[in-house]
Amino acid sequence: MKILKPPLKREDVEALEAGDKVLITGTIYTGRDAAHKRLVDLLDGNKPLPFDVNGSVIFYVGPTPSPPGRPIGAAGPTTSYRMDAYAPRLIEKGLRGMIGKGPRAQEVKDAMKKYGCVYLGATGGAGALMSQAVKKAEVIAFDDLGPEAIRKLDVVDFPVIVINDTKGNDLYIENVKKYKKG
Repeated sequence: MKILKPPLKREDVEALEAGDKVLITGTIYTGRDAAHKRLVDLLDGNKPLPFDVNGSVIFYVGPTPSPPGRPIGAAGPTTSYRMDAYAPRLIEKGLRGMIGKGPRAQEVKDAMKKYGCVYLGATGGAGALMSQAVKKAEVIAFDDLGPEAIRKLDVVDFPVIVINDTKGNDLYIENVKKYKKG
């Protein structure tokens, strides 16, 4: 089991390989497609982002409302390809990790390899369980997006697995090859 503590350095993610099991402890951010579009629009307008993307990890999630006494509701990953149009730009700015589910476009994988970023898979359908790792949540940008607003999450032992590493390996492709042989 590997441990990641954002903010991450390039060396942190270069040490990971597709298939590695990882626990994240520290600050991660949430964001889905509408928030990603706004982030890229800010970059296009030469305006500051609402958080320092350099070294950050973004979790593709739109959490459910918080139950009493909890910082966040169910927080399961959303399908990542909806962020593919925006991800390379954020990776170029120093984004080091993305958490979601499903495969990524080749342009995203190329940017991860070039700039040093990993794609981490979270278990779909386990949002209630995953939310137990979230100790604090606060909206920091785009409140009008509701569940899709950007949140700053403090997490402890947030479980993920490396899908795409900085070397160009893809766990989804490798596992399909294994099962085709059998």
